[in-house]
Amino acid sequence: MKRVLFVCVENSNRSQMAEAFAHIYGGDGVEALSAGSKPSGVINPKAIRFMGELGYDLTAHASKSLDDITGDFDAVITMGCGDNCPWVPAKRREDWGLPDPKHMDDAGYRAVRDDIASRVKTLLTEL
Repeated sequence: MKRVLFVCVENSNRSQMAEAFAHIYGGDGVEALSAGSKPSGVINPKAIRFMGELGYDLTAHASKSLDDITGDFDAVITMGCGDNCPWVPAKRREDWGLPDPKHMDDAGYRAVRDDIASRVKTLLTEL
């Protein structure tokens, strides 16, 4: 089983959607987690709504701190949080540099969501 961690600052939008797509595309072959360097403590209602459009229920997720994450990972993916994302042991590290969609209109938010879906699918085929 591959372990993948997705990290952004608040763990309420991008990393939550990436974790969801890893569950969708990776199934039982992937242990997907997400966390934030400064978690907001809530999942953005837009993330819940736009993942719901695809049949995924993000209300089962929780905004978590990197302090709660342990172990090594096959891949750690940061979402453009720069110095706000501390080092986590991993065989593979990538920064996707995605814009934070929390203040975007619906079309912009969906575009970021769909970009994340595509990147997660590619990542899982490469692991």
